[in-house]
Amino acid sequence: MKRVLIVDDHETVRRGLKEIFAEEFPKIEVGEAANSREALEMTLTQDWDIILLDISIPGHGGLAVLEEIKRLRPHIPVLVLTAYSEEEFAIRSLKLGASGFLNKSQTSVEVVAAAKKVMSGGKYVTSSLAEKLAFNLGGSTLRAPHEELSNRELQVLQMIAKGKTIKEIAAELALSDKTVGTYRNRISKKMGLTTNVALTRYALKHLLVD
Repeated sequence: MKRVLIVDDHETVRRGLKEIFAEEFPKIEVGEAANSREALEMTLTQDWDIILLDISIPGHGGLAVLEEIKRLRPHIPVLVLTAYSEEEFAIRSLKLGASGFLNKSQTSVEVVAAAKKVMSGGKYVTSSLAEKLAFNLGGSTLRAPHEELSNRELQVLQMIAKGKTIKEIAAELALSDKTVGTYRNRISKKMGLTTNVALTRYALKHLLVD
């Protein structure tokens, strides 16, 4: 029996994926998590053949969850399935230990194919991502400003772009206002953008928020 954990904050997405996998695998058990807390709790308390993870989820965020999953249960393969841009998030996800990255715009056939490859111990990337990985390994590409951000800094940037205040970000991430303010200052310094409006425009232009 295959055991699949679907981590996505949209109930309709979880239901659709559940139906897709039920059709493909006669014997399957599907778990569902809608936020980072549920995802980590289910990862720690149960074994899974694969985790399908959206990186846009409430709580500490999908990238932080991915990093924690690979630290706590490194043997469980994670396939990132998200609406976020492959161009901006795939390499970061793979570096954190994801076994594959797929945009939600792909067909159900490709989702199943990716999941099967990941469950068999392989890695799954699209041809366009494979090209980008090759360029990065060659060191011939210029890095965009946001690529210099740490995963936490990127998360704070995304939350700023969604209109959240320092206090709201601190509450959601369980951090102090001062710590979030420090992240905010680092982001501005690294990116050369001082205002929230400029940061928001940049995030929207580079598809860093959905």
